[in-house]
Amino acid sequence: MSLIIENLTVRHGAITAIDSLSFRVNERELAAVIGANGAGKTTLLRTLSGLNEPIGGSVTWHGESILHTKPEDLVRRGILHVSDGKTVIPELSVKENLALGGLWRKDKKDVVVATDEVIDLFPRLGERLTQSADTLSGGERQMLAIGRALISRPKLLLLDEPSLGLAPLIIDQIFQTLDSLRHKLGLTVVLVEQNAMSALGIADTGIIINLGKLVTVGKSNDLKSDPNLRAAYLGY
Repeated sequence: MSLIIENLTVRHGAITAIDSLSFRVNERELAAVIGANGAGKTTLLRTLSGLNEPIGGSVTWHGESILHTKPEDLVRRGILHVSDGKTVIPELSVKENLALGGLWRKDKKDVVVATDEVIDLFPRLGERLTQSADTLSGGERQMLAIGRALISRPKLLLLDEPSLGLAPLIIDQIFQTLDSLRHKLGLTVVLVEQNAMSALGIADTGIIINLGKLVTVGKSNDLKSDPNLRAAYLGY
């Protein structure tokens, strides 16, 4: 079972943001989508999570279409989109933000278990449970956004620029946590990143897009070692 994208096309007015894009991500894989600003990376994730409407193509997850589906219905099907740390609700406490992750779940006992697991993964959140989210650092907000998603027990996790604006040490911590979690929980992850080397360092598959079009798909180690791709798209 896998995520299969075929000839996906998305427009913003006269601009074609995604242009006949096709690739697949196998179950339990971590795929890094790499590209410069304006490549269409965020549009891709917003389309997969129901926030943008495509004009053509298909997307299936476990053999069922996920296009033209409300975001809340996709959440119930185990598809979670974390745009960035700004998605946490600043007026609520860390504990209240985390509780939102279990809002749709029927198994409330497992919500408690999942919350404890997130606090074990991100001890800083456990130290700040009663604090409002607006008192957290950027890295802590990112942890909170990811932790809230994990409490929902997702099967497909869509992550948009988790490293944006964070210190290198925090980036490494978050990326290593993601790598550990997808093995531990059997997650399939689509990770959108400009930080190409860090993303490819934990990814199974790399997907390079440019101006909404697919440049190439391949094993992450192969992409990192290709001098032409490195020079043109990976920034080194």
